[in-house]
Amino acid sequence: MRIVIDLQGAQSSGSRNRGIGRYSLSLVQAIARNCGEHDIVLALNGAFPDAVESIQQAFQGLLPAKNIHVWYAPDSTSYANVNNSWRRQSSELLRESFLASLDPSVILVTSLFEGLGDDAVSSIGRLNDGVHTAVILYDLIPFINRDLYLSDARAASWYDEKVNYLLKSGLMLAISESSRQEAVEHLGASACDVVNISTACDPQFGVKFYDREQRTSLYTSYGISRPYVMYTGGIDHRKNIEGLIRAYSRLPLPLRQSHQLALICAINPDQRIRLEKYAEKCGLSHEELVLTGYVPEEDLVALYNLCKVFVFPSWHEGFGLPALEAMACGKAVIAAKTSSLPEVLGCEAALFDPFDDASVAGKLEQVLVDDEFRNQLEHHGLRQAKQFSWDKSAKAAISALEAFVERSSNIETASDKLLKRPRLAYVSPLPPLRSGISDYSAELLPELARYYEIDVIVMQDSVTVPWILSNCSIRTVDWFRFHADEYDRVLYHFGNSEFHQHMFSLLESIPGVVVLHDFFLSGIVSYMDFHGSEPGGWASALYEGHGYLALKERFTAANIEDVKWKYPCNARVLQNSRGIIVHSENSRRLARRWYPAQDERQWECIPLLRLPTTINESIKIRAREALGFQHEDFIVCSFGLLGPSKLNQRLLDGWLASPLATDEKCVLIFVGENEGGEYGRQLSESIAESNTENRIRITGWTDTEVFHQYLAAADVAVQLRTLSRGETSAAVLDCMNYGLATVANANGSMADLPDDGIWKLPDHFSDKQLINALTLLRQNVDQRLKLGRRAQDIVHTQHAPEICSYRYYAAIERFYNESSYSIPTLIEAIAQLELAVSDSSDLMAIAAAIDRSIEPKLKQRQLLVDISEFIQCENKSEISSDLLALLHEWLLLPPKGFRVEPVYFDTQRQSYRYARKLTLELLECSSDMLIDEPISYYMNDVFLGGRSVQELIPAQQEFQQIMRRHGAHVWLLDYEQWARFGQTDWEEVNMLLTEDD
Repeated sequence: MRIVIDLQGAQSSGSRNRGIGRYSLSLVQAIARNCGEHDIVLALNGAFPDAVESIQQAFQGLLPAKNIHVWYAPDSTSYANVNNSWRRQSSELLRESFLASLDPSVILVTSLFEGLGDDAVSSIGRLNDGVHTAVILYDLIPFINRDLYLSDARAASWYDEKVNYLLKSGLMLAISESSRQEAVEHLGASACDVVNISTACDPQFGVKFYDREQRTSLYTSYGISRPYVMYTGGIDHRKNIEGLIRAYSRLPLPLRQSHQLALICAINPDQRIRLEKYAEKCGLSHEELVLTGYVPEEDLVALYNLCKVFVFPSWHEGFGLPALEAMACGKAVIAAKTSSLPEVLGCEAALFDPFDDASVAGKLEQVLVDDEFRNQLEHHGLRQAKQFSWDKSAKAAISALEAFVERSSNIETASDKLLKRPRLAYVSPLPPLRSGISDYSAELLPELARYYEIDVIVMQDSVTVPWILSNCSIRTVDWFRFHADEYDRVLYHFGNSEFHQHMFSLLESIPGVVVLHDFFLSGIVSYMDFHGSEPGGWASALYEGHGYLALKERFTAANIEDVKWKYPCNARVLQNSRGIIVHSENSRRLARRWYPAQDERQWECIPLLRLPTTINESIKIRAREALGFQHEDFIVCSFGLLGPSKLNQRLLDGWLASPLATDEKCVLIFVGENEGGEYGRQLSESIAESNTENRIRITGWTDTEVFHQYLAAADVAVQLRTLSRGETSAAVLDCMNYGLATVANANGSMADLPDDGIWKLPDHFSDKQLINALTLLRQNVDQRLKLGRRAQDIVHTQHAPEICSYRYYAAIERFYNESSYSIPTLIEAIAQLELAVSDSSDLMAIAAAIDRSIEPKLKQRQLLVDISEFIQCENKSEISSDLLALLHEWLLLPPKGFRVEPVYFDTQRQSYRYARKLTLELLECSSDMLIDEPISYYMNDVFLGGRSVQELIPAQQEFQQIMRRHGAHVWLLDYEQWARFGQTDWEEVNMLLTEDD
């Protein structure tokens, strides 16, 4: 279980230095100590930088640094100021998106009632109510005593909103049984959804010894001159301070003259004057009442230890932590017999009626004059305090969270079956377009219709599939752009051909799940660049996905085709998708190779659907007759478009060198359209010169009926491949589906086919191996038939329509459920806010906050190299050639797992920017291709600066400190260190850069 904890309760100005802040920090530290195999992740609000650093230090040794994440919202989000409303609401959406992006099994909110007067932000279920969320419940005092606490309309509105969020949580962790009962009785919460995890006090609260000098110093500091009755807490109506003063004034005069009443808490001047006047009105002399004001925790512990008795007269508490702290320090504690205090004290004799001054005074007098009673309370208090511990509370919280997640998962499983069919926009080429993907979609659509109401979105003049025409609405891309909000789900089918060029921009504006038929999209991306639909798009894709080295090769390679073959250029599609479906593990291996940091949860491998086909002898005979073959002919076919990557020439050469070439009954058929260039011409010439051209044929493009006739007529199929683009061979599966003994080499996705389902050659096979396969399959009928039956069985089970379509449904639903944190989803939610944004600066602020808070799916770890001095130097010839050479080396040979990005500090904008233009000049490329933009940085990025801290301007220092708080590593080097860095072996450099991971 992955528990993501919103720790703003230990950050906000209203809670950090009060009981909620101490509770939040101590409980979460204990959860970290007792988490077992659970993963604990902290989420901190960057609006409170001092608290961020303090919490990071507090969890050193408890959690790895990578488990502490910082998010950012625009400035000025407090609820009290109505002008902040748009910023606050957009920030609430951002926070929920950020928390969901951390992949929680459950989110724990340490303090929900925040943000009235500061920039703390909290909400539940604004973006997605499917994220399991638990909340620490301290009390419902304002809810129960509304007239007293919520007379201000704005404060009441804020509180009511938080209560509504509280009711959206799936679990409340109450700090006392009293608070638990309040949630059940006053909010109508289910008893099983509110769990008492109790409270504890920190270990520094305990019995301590203070010598005379220490006591004298402490007493002098706070105006204490004789034994004192102590109270600590807040100055609040429910704390019953006036009642305590009245009760104290009723004590016998000799008792008052020998003691003082010490109210130890923060107090403002108006409160001080009011209480002093009230005490005087009650007959207390000036010395009898001590108002200390705020005291540091160290002094608070001492004051607990040195008091004669501790009194807690509050008539409503969530728990009453000061009473527990006083007991832990060995003091006699008396308290009100209301709300949670009886369960804290665990002693009926120590309780009084806070609404009866005589009851309070009587208990005070008893504990002050009855030494035996006081001694009993002291001993009882020490025993009682041991019943409470943070470890116990943490274990109770973890157990409750475990049960909550399990219970919620069971509910979701049961409710899944009740859902109606969502509306699905299906974006794909369709027949009659000559595309394998269009044929595949025609087969998949009827199966997906079990789960979705489907409209097809096309960029073509007509669709010729009868089932689609009868069962789906056919919509244009332009229509879809204006009606996308009518659909619950969107599914894109991407391939590396011109039929998909409209999908790139469509996916950016209307995110959806992507079926990636080809891992490499460099062909279509470069096509769009060269043919004008997206000028410069290939260069941008190379830079965004693969960095400066790929961009340089684009303009310097001897053969530009080599660059197309080398780089996938698919990052734009992967980044904008809600999830990726592929048809082979080979595509996932390619993803791991090209994007090591990619999130594997965003990928789903689903076998390529094939409609089961059964072939009998009569069907085979009719197919041969239709194609002009004899019953006794031995037919070897290779299916699909011809070209260098299909190794058609290798097959031809192998066939000609085998006994099949001299056997008049053997024929070789290439079922597909020949390559239109030099390769196709040479292949045709080789056939013509073979003296067997009457038994070797290239069919050209065939329609579906003829294609299937060849599948039915063939005896053996040979499907060879090289330079796989990450596609799955539908042709191989078609051959297996028809029960053909199929020869294929282990290239790309074909390497993943079961060894007993095809005759699998090595990826780089020899001619002899191919010839041997052809010869043996011609000679051994039993082996050929056995291989074909096994192949057919594999396709009919693993690639069956009902299995594949359900896996599509499950994957699409999972991706949509988990993509609530995706940036496109967040932006859409912000755009739909009913409030109008005040000005463009707010839009810029939320955009910057999103960029800083949520890591992109395809995050590439950055090595940010500060070249500010280079940028600011007017005479570039003065720049050290050694440093330029070093930078050049880093760009062309970055450490493994890093993307090298030169950056500079823009003194005008007071922020760092990418130095793209200078970098392009350094690489001797046109500097017009890219622009210098503000840098994005994320956890575990590395920043290398070239100046000492003393030479940095304050704005640079602050920016770098923000990066550190965010989890980036900031290294500042002098010239000598730069030089040594440049001479270091790259393996050593990589170890240095990753040593803090």
